[in-house]
Amino acid sequence: MFKSYLRLALFALGLLVGVQVPGFIDDYSKRVEAHRMESEQGLKGFRETAKRFFKGDLDALVTHYQASNDPVMRSDAQSVAFLVDRAGYLDLEWQAMQGPWYAQVWHLTSAADPELLQETYNAYRYQVLLAPQAIAWGIVCALLLAWIVELLLLAVSWVFGARQDQRAQARHWR
Repeated sequence: MFKSYLRLALFALGLLVGVQVPGFIDDYSKRVEAHRMESEQGLKGFRETAKRFFKGDLDALVTHYQASNDPVMRSDAQSVAFLVDRAGYLDLEWQAMQGPWYAQVWHLTSAADPELLQETYNAYRYQVLLAPQAIAWGIVCALLLAWIVELLLLAVSWVFGARQDQRAQARHWR
């Protein structure tokens, strides 16, 4: 009987963890978009200058600043170059989060920006969404966790020779 309750508790834990996945993905996407918009806002004046003098090419503007004889302009070139690079990076990050759910999960687990991921994690508030995708994630995670733990326990009992006879197994699965 205890085993059954343990399985139920494990299933419930997996379910609660699984329903967090879509909420976390959504929060990360929103954080990336907010940083991207802020970055674009910071580049607005430089974009106008680049449009006026360099046909909209920000890299040409940075090169001009770097080639200037004025030490202030050369110093600002590093700041502008950083802003341009950051805006490009955030745009790529945003595009990665616009794909299908499996691409978003893959991006989060393999190539997400560590700083943005940490920011999202620090600000994340656990929530139980009742959206279809959250329910699906919850059920899949619950079944997967229960299955993995069951397999681990069976493997451990098999390794240590605690095999049950056929009658005990039949009783167990009723």
